[in-house]
Amino acid sequence: MKSVMDIHEILKLLPHRYPFLLIDRIIDIDPGKSLVALKNVTMNEAFFMGHFPGRPVMPGVLILEAMAQAGGVLAYKSTNTTYQDGILYYFAGIDNARFRRVVEPGDQLRLEVKVLRSKRDIWKLEGSAYVGDELACSAEFMSARKTNTSNE
Repeated sequence: MKSVMDIHEILKLLPHRYPFLLIDRIIDIDPGKSLVALKNVTMNEAFFMGHFPGRPVMPGVLILEAMAQAGGVLAYKSTNTTYQDGILYYFAGIDNARFRRVVEPGDQLRLEVKVLRSKRDIWKLEGSAYVGDELACSAEFMSARKTNTSNE
């Protein structure tokens, strides 16, 4: 599968780092419109130690976070900015989240996000997470663009 953006370029855009960076590759992007990302789910993920011992399942909130991070990459690429420019996209809301199947070690999540609308500093997106052709999760979510003025 051809990569449009590898992990090195993703790290230049997003402020997330281990253990909270939840996308590995971007395979398609149409700035201002849509993006497709991949997350390789491995048994080495820190969250599997406690969710659940003996039956590892990726937490649903982390699937949603992975979709939101894909949306963040789309927003950064669409506005030609990065977190290093002092711009941060915060998770601002979620609607209609539905979980259809569990995600386990060895699965590969295909995260598809589409812009429903963007106005000033608010983005509304639609996201779907697939394992193969099976829908694992879908949701609508919002992000808010903020300028980071701290010295952190």
